[in-house]
Amino acid sequence: MGQATEDLSIRGRVWFEQLAQGGAPVAGLAESVLASDLRMGTREARIIAVVPDPGNPFPRAARGEFGLLEGWNVAKAVTDAVAADLNAPVKRALVAIVDIPSQAYGRREEAYGIHLALAASGGAYAAARMAGHPVVALIVGKAMSGGFLAHGYQANRIIALDDPGVVIHAMNRAAAARITLRSVADLEVLAAKVPPMAYDVRHFSTLGLLWRLIQVGDPQHPSAQDLALVRQTLLEALDDIERVPFRSRLEAPNRAASAAVRARLREEWQ
Repeated sequence: MGQATEDLSIRGRVWFEQLAQGGAPVAGLAESVLASDLRMGTREARIIAVVPDPGNPFPRAARGEFGLLEGWNVAKAVTDAVAADLNAPVKRALVAIVDIPSQAYGRREEAYGIHLALAASGGAYAAARMAGHPVVALIVGKAMSGGFLAHGYQANRIIALDDPGVVIHAMNRAAAARITLRSVADLEVLAAKVPPMAYDVRHFSTLGLLWRLIQVGDPQHPSAQDLALVRQTLLEALDDIERVPFRSRLEAPNRAASAAVRARLREEWQ
């Protein structure tokens, strides 16, 4: 695939369409928000993705960014599932397919309250998790900035493809360079030494946020074997959540200092 195609964040749609095969599409959502209900092992699940929509009335969100429509519609997809399962003995799983280049930056977005839309989505996932819905995020492409916070970051388990096209960070390289008054090249040098500054998924995995990395043959054209591996990993994640709802990120190799600080704080407060 060429760079222009890759910039359109097509991976989210590719993986959604493959994983949602045989499911029942959820109607009434924006064109940029896809959702489907399906059976996942012994449990019902709702899979949700945000995808590019060239006809988006907010152009800043046309290339797969997470904007106003995306925030409110993802929140609707999640809260509707929670409401439908209110009295169900087993709550359906929520699977967020993540390929988000950023939140949608724009004057109209700011004026119309993009912060509220993103908060609605992130809050909906958190509320669902606390209501007993196991939440799993599958990162197949970019997971950038507020878009990732609103769609995927609240999961009980975060899974990512082990691929150079998977990028996770708070801001893109150009923006980070401007903020830190450094060149992009300087940031790349620092990223090799300081994992939180890196963009690649393997450095990110050392921070304790990822539950598992998955190697597939072609992230943009997944084979039957790739799909089987991802489906199996999702089932294993759901089983793991049932046993241990939350796992501490402080067990990761690059979180030793954070663990030490918390231990000292506990000692002081005792």
